[in-house]
Amino acid sequence: MPATDAQPAAVEPAALEPAAVEPLSSRARWTLASLSLAMLMPSLDASIANAALPELVRAFAATFQQVQWIVLAYLLVITTLIASAGRLGDLLGRRRLLLGGIALFTLASVLCGLAPGLGWLLAARALQGLGAAVMLALSMALVGDALPKARTGAAMGLLGSMSALGTTLGPSLGGLLLASFGWRWIFLVNVPLGLLALVLAWRSLPADRRVAAASAFDYPGTLLLALSLGAYALALTLGDNPLAPLNLGLLVLGGVGILLLLRVERRSAAPLFQPALLRRPQLRSSLLLNLLVSTVIMSTLVVGPFYLSHGLGLDSARVGLCLSLGPLVATLAGVPGGRLVDRYGAQPLCRLGLSGMLLGLSLLALLPTGLGLLGYLPPLALVTASYALFQAANNSLVMLEVTPEQRGLTAGLLSLSRNLGLISGAAALGALFAWIARPQVGGQAGVEAVASGMHATFGVAAGLILLALLLALFDRWSERAPAACRLPRPN
Repeated sequence: MPATDAQPAAVEPAALEPAAVEPLSSRARWTLASLSLAMLMPSLDASIANAALPELVRAFAATFQQVQWIVLAYLLVITTLIASAGRLGDLLGRRRLLLGGIALFTLASVLCGLAPGLGWLLAARALQGLGAAVMLALSMALVGDALPKARTGAAMGLLGSMSALGTTLGPSLGGLLLASFGWRWIFLVNVPLGLLALVLAWRSLPADRRVAAASAFDYPGTLLLALSLGAYALALTLGDNPLAPLNLGLLVLGGVGILLLLRVERRSAAPLFQPALLRRPQLRSSLLLNLLVSTVIMSTLVVGPFYLSHGLGLDSARVGLCLSLGPLVATLAGVPGGRLVDRYGAQPLCRLGLSGMLLGLSLLALLPTGLGLLGYLPPLALVTASYALFQAANNSLVMLEVTPEQRGLTAGLLSLSRNLGLISGAAALGALFAWIARPQVGGQAGVEAVASGMHATFGVAAGLILLALLLALFDRWSERAPAACRLPRPN
């Protein structure tokens, strides 16, 4: 809609001046601290259990495929329920639901640490995933409720940094706790963090505004969404062959479920989301970019460990240090990237972030293996710093453009697209690397085969980012411009 004359021109430049941004109040700072913890803990638990899988095989006398579900159960529950958690926050109140999510996550961590068997541990991890879905969806949504708009980009950058920090700390902290105290403390470490987050959120989060009745929640839509996304996620993670009949059948089931979901939502009196929302070019394109970028960033976590150990011959300690570089860079770049978004807007910074990722991935695909770490670590740092910049721009503008009533759902859709990208990257790009590297008996592969697999995988990843960059460059506001790549127009 066109703006009134003269008013936007007088206000908008002043909003971009750093001096015009007032410092946060004490309560707002504590609010941001509680939201940061609520973002850190689920990210930490997405990777902390990986270090304990070999020990859990021995502890439960189980196979690797069985204990692998300790990771999958957590990720699948988050992926299938995160959009519903955002919508439920819109209806029941974000503050009270976030408090419930933190409490559930903390209780489930206790149950994980005390689990007497593998089945109990898997059930507790699923409960933990439910709490994590609420925390991830509503942490971003509450930024718009609790903080001034001029601080949105910096706050989103900080939350992105907390997510990256959790990913960074997970493997190293898990290994340290495993060696010092045993596998149970990998989960029990969440208890003091959860209690602290609960107290901070209780004292600092703004009270919920008047919300709709719980009966307005779309239960059929939620069930169909969970089943459809669950089938999709299982199709990409079950077994070693994603083209097996069971996997293909699950993909078909997921597709049919999505079609049924769209039909149900059109007729629902209180839909989980309006199908017209996804017909909005801005949001649809932004979610697509988020999915593509998340798919690509997962390749660094899938290919990196194998390449560093088998391709470059590093020991476990040095592999761990190298793997921490990418998330650490993303952590450090998140807040500065958010401040740049607040100052200059998203249009140039979105393109800059995608261009930086394209350059870094191209270097990883083309630089010779003989360069060793010099040919791997600097391009990896460029990729992850550019990823942090893109995320800050994407998340902040998407959240600013939706109405307050849709913030929870939109935050859930953003997190959902990210998780789907992570699962897709782990399955598809991981399978590509494994097929080219062709591991021999015992999981060993030749150095040249591993290098070829790494170069090919990052080449495909660079192609996906090129596609995202083309979407960002050529979409237009009046046609299909993604919300992550344009400045908002005043109303």
